[in-house]
Amino acid sequence: MLPKCLPQKYEMTEHTIRKIFTRDFILCFFAQFAFTLVIFSLIPTLPIYLSQWGSTEAEIGVLLGSFAISSLFLRPFIGRALLKIPEKYFMMAGALFFALTSAGYMFAPPFWPFLTVRIFQGMGFAFFTTASFTLIAKISSGAHMGQSLSYFILAFTLSSAFAPPLGMFLINRFSFNFLFLACLGLSLCSFFITHRLGKGDVPPLQDSSTKRGIFPNRKVLQPSIVGFSPFFIWGALATFFPLYAIRHGMSNPGLFFSTVAMMLIVSRVLGGKILDLYNRESIIALCMTPYIISMALLAFSKTLPMFIVVAVVFGIGPAFLVPALMAYVLDRGESPGPAMGTFQAVTDLGLSLGPAMMGFVIHSTSYPIMFLCLALTGMINLSYFYFFVRKKRMKLR
Repeated sequence: MLPKCLPQKYEMTEHTIRKIFTRDFILCFFAQFAFTLVIFSLIPTLPIYLSQWGSTEAEIGVLLGSFAISSLFLRPFIGRALLKIPEKYFMMAGALFFALTSAGYMFAPPFWPFLTVRIFQGMGFAFFTTASFTLIAKISSGAHMGQSLSYFILAFTLSSAFAPPLGMFLINRFSFNFLFLACLGLSLCSFFITHRLGKGDVPPLQDSSTKRGIFPNRKVLQPSIVGFSPFFIWGALATFFPLYAIRHGMSNPGLFFSTVAMMLIVSRVLGGKILDLYNRESIIALCMTPYIISMALLAFSKTLPMFIVVAVVFGIGPAFLVPALMAYVLDRGESPGPAMGTFQAVTDLGLSLGPAMMGFVIHSTSYPIMFLCLALTGMINLSYFYFFVRKKRMKLR
């Protein structure tokens, strides 16, 4: 039984709904949904696109991982800037970056032209998502922070359910250029929805953390490091599973990602309030296990039913781990902008290194060995959290 951190009587009352689902929350949700549709429609399709151009697994890993590298370096600076500049403007800039780079894919073959487009798209990702999560953190009450983040992340989850099979349908039925034009249209939709956001009714927080440089204190950095491994695993899985699945006769790898998304949706809708009822550390520790189990299973999976089983197991992990980690970081950060900037910079490092490193592992060994390496990464992360983050905090209490 998980230790409670709030009273057992906790209901989704009308008052709670009004506090969470404000006008800006809803607009930000749909802007994020349109924006994230672009990301997830490219996840199963770009590896195939690059493979058709003759790129090796190592090259594919570097090209797709570069998306997060540019994002990684920008996020801390954006987090600081959000102390003074409304989030809306960074989100609009990110959507414009995505619109331009979506069009750029049509004229950028691998290696260097494509790499340039990916870097600029990563910049747009940093602008938009750092600002959107900071906005949600500012307009959410402390008592419902975990629940608000869980519901907001459903924008990612819903898009991850619809976009991968849609992206595969567009390239199979039409062409890659048609897909890129659709991404351009979705980016512009996100831009216009973001334009309708308020200019920031909640004033930016000013505190002593603004004098500490780019990164906040170690209390924020340590739990942020825990987020590295899940995104390392996700980055490698999203990059290489489509190629692995096609080799084993799966015509639409997007179904795997849709199954993951359905698990996330069901879990978060039914259990969103769990994040504000139970100790965050216990939730984080429990939710790391599905990452390890699913990657170990995937190493021995070659059929569609087994791929679906892996997707079901994998989907249990991020359902609560990601929002719990974000709430855990925000609990310790003095300002939402710098705290989210640090957390997302570290997770971007995982997103970029996952494909790059595992691409070389595949090139030197095989896909099953790569999946086992991802399982080992999850085990190391669980040990780090238990012995260096959780136990240390327990000693300080």
